[in-house]
Amino acid sequence: MNMPTLTDARLTLEGRVALLTFDRHDVRNALTGTTLVDDIVTTVTWANRTPEVSVLVMTGAGSAFSAGGNIKEMAERDDAHRDGAFGGNVLEVQQKYREGIQRMPLAMESAEIPIIAAVNGAAIGAGFDLSCMCDIRIGCENTLLGETFINLGIIPGDGGAWFLQRLIGYQRAAELTLSGRLVKADEARELGILLEVVEAEQLLPRALEMAQSIAAKPPQTLRMTKRLLKMAQRQPLGDFLDLCASFQGMCHNTEDHMEAVNAFLQKRPGQYQGR
Repeated sequence: MNMPTLTDARLTLEGRVALLTFDRHDVRNALTGTTLVDDIVTTVTWANRTPEVSVLVMTGAGSAFSAGGNIKEMAERDDAHRDGAFGGNVLEVQQKYREGIQRMPLAMESAEIPIIAAVNGAAIGAGFDLSCMCDIRIGCENTLLGETFINLGIIPGDGGAWFLQRLIGYQRAAELTLSGRLVKADEARELGILLEVVEAEQLLPRALEMAQSIAAKPPQTLRMTKRLLKMAQRQPLGDFLDLCASFQGMCHNTEDHMEAVNAFLQKRPGQYQGR
């Protein structure tokens, strides 16, 4: 199995759990001005195509999960910086968004494996939105979240308004997006953004523990279940039930299904082969 080549992130795989660590702590793992968007898209594409991967964990090196957009780049809009992430006329900027950061939400939404965010520090703007694109988020006392685009006179151009209201409901998403305020870990857990808040030194071990527990399930069924969870958000019930019936027919005809049934009856852990 070939691991993808990344530039600004590190990727490891152990026991069906892939760990992607954003490694640009010099810029607080900003998503613009780095290749982190490319690395994220590459990793999700690789995970989708690699049956040995069942769960992906994302976290940041250093003090931040991701600071989102590089604000210093936003200030550089003269002709000398026209080629930067935010330089150019209206048509040029919208094309940079489509060809740049907007590839990230499309990749995250297409992920066939569960993704867990271990939010080790600040997740601001697009960094916050990235965490909301994950299936599960775990934080610690250092976690700080914010949908802060409006404070800079811009909107969540990476699709954050689409993801956040599906996560916590329209009213709460509207308040966070329109106020641009920062949210600490305990409030984020109360709002339903974070599933758990643990001690900082326990954050990554807890995320990996959860990932390994999920990765121990039958691999094919795990991927189909993840796909169903996403499809349920956008399909009418009748169409969704038809899809469930088809997926269930597939599951009933896998070797792993019979192994799971036998393991349950024999009161032992299942040994799954992805067949």
